[in-house]
Amino acid sequence: MDSPILSINNLTVRFKTDNDSILALDHICLHVQRGKTLGIVGESGSGKSVTSLAVMGLLPMPPAEITEGSIFYTGKNNETIDLLSLKEKKRRNYRGKEIAMIFQEPMTSLNPVYTCGKQVMEAIMLDKNVHRKQAKERVLSLFDEVKLSSPKRISDAYPHELSGGQKQRVMIAMALSRNPSLLIADEPTTALDVTVQKSILKLLDGLQDKYGMAIIFISHDLGIIAELADRVAVMHKGIVVECNNIENIFSSPAHPYTQGLIACRPPVNIRLKQLPVISDFINEAQSGDQTIKEKHEFKALVISSKERDERLKLLYTPPPILEVKEIETQFVVNKNWAGKPKQVIPAVDKVTFSVFEGETLGLVGESGCGKTTLGRTILRLVNSTSGNIIYKGREITHLRSKEMRLFRKNMQIIFQDPYSSLNPRISAGAAITEPMKVHDIIQDSLSRKQKAIDLLCKVGLNDRFFDRYPHEMSGGQRQRIAIARALALKPEFIILDESVSALDVSVQAQVLNLLNELKEEYKFTYIFISHDLSVVKFMSDRIIVMKNGRIEEQGDAEKIYFHPEKEYTRTLIASIPEMKTAKSNL
Repeated sequence: MDSPILSINNLTVRFKTDNDSILALDHICLHVQRGKTLGIVGESGSGKSVTSLAVMGLLPMPPAEITEGSIFYTGKNNETIDLLSLKEKKRRNYRGKEIAMIFQEPMTSLNPVYTCGKQVMEAIMLDKNVHRKQAKERVLSLFDEVKLSSPKRISDAYPHELSGGQKQRVMIAMALSRNPSLLIADEPTTALDVTVQKSILKLLDGLQDKYGMAIIFISHDLGIIAELADRVAVMHKGIVVECNNIENIFSSPAHPYTQGLIACRPPVNIRLKQLPVISDFINEAQSGDQTIKEKHEFKALVISSKERDERLKLLYTPPPILEVKEIETQFVVNKNWAGKPKQVIPAVDKVTFSVFEGETLGLVGESGCGKTTLGRTILRLVNSTSGNIIYKGREITHLRSKEMRLFRKNMQIIFQDPYSSLNPRISAGAAITEPMKVHDIIQDSLSRKQKAIDLLCKVGLNDRFFDRYPHEMSGGQRQRIAIARALALKPEFIILDESVSALDVSVQAQVLNLLNELKEEYKFTYIFISHDLSVVKFMSDRIIVMKNGRIEEQGDAEKIYFHPEKEYTRTLIASIPEMKTAKSNL
């Protein structure tokens, strides 16, 4: 075997705090072969991104401190050098030119005040021999290469004018602009539509074949890693717990943590009552139990067709709780000199459907298809242009603001990003008690506090979280606070708008299980909005597929998934990352 292009040996990184230091990487060893892809997988906080930043020389020092280890890189001139021994000025000669990186969030990585073309040109013109005209031509060539339609238009556009997938392709073009030998992709597809995600993975695979680059692909989802990687390193709490080729990782995972990561993604070929979670595997492994694999076949959790048919028969016997009739929502994008609409976009275009009490209705489609706008229109957070919304026989489309505020107590929404939907200046306890105070549900402050603590326990937290602020919690914990806040008003109907899309697959499994448990206990009715059909199928009784503001297809979740009628639905399903596991044996 050829010598690796990158060798990380015993790398140890600590982050200093006021009173202590946190061990972020603990003597990790990784090797990347030329022209091959190493996938690094693990949950948030496992050390994946710290590893990539150490390779790039971008760790903030302080508080970061590399206490041990080496990172050997063999460059284009076949000279091997320890990157950690280089001073910053020499390190810059390797950064971008030899080793490039695609960051997780392209919106924050791109400068909002410069056009996309100018930002890529800036990277190209770091090479002193390249003239401005050549750089412009190179930008257009790169944009064409990463499959951006209308390269000239994209070059002249600002980041906010592009979709998430387009911005990510611009970032890929920037990373490729100086022909690197090693490309590091840090969560480049997180929170993207499955179709966009699939196209990005296919693009990276094609570019690797063309240029012979080595790739380090970082993700928290083993399903995505399976699409691209040759070898996989599984990280947990700063340690590489397992490293093997892709086939062995999926066919016979050795470490309980790897088994847990594979198991907690919703299976598509069977329907489970609840998903396995990481703690099931890790806790039993730590207790010395050697029968983990047998215990976690989860055969008892499979819902039979007979059980499901009986449930659906009872579910659809009463009249619907919500009826949406010919609803239309338009956004004004241009006005004339008198302030009248000159150009409008139909975000929701004559949509009609019903939701039954106790049902989970899945709403799926790509970004921009109208899912979120439809959810907000139902709650009157966005006003409809025409149509009717009837809840429990009452027309709510034209309720006045004051009436709607009172009515909204029964209909709640849980947003996609719990960090932006929680006020950073108030504690979790205050966020939960505030709605109770506004709606006069509990008038006594001590009783409200006790109710909030009870809700924290209900969503899997405890009383210690009452005084914590959003920045002191993980993404999964923040989402649980958002769920507790919604429960505080004892709603009947909840809209979940991409509520688990940006969470680790293990945390996602915990939140999905929690939502199903709460649904059974409180008899909730859900509209579950997502771009991930595997998650929607696990949660939903029926599914609506949306495209360009219209309903493309709707019906029973199993029928939609296994026997879709429309090509668009088939494309969405085909874009779901496949995991080469023996889940059919569950």
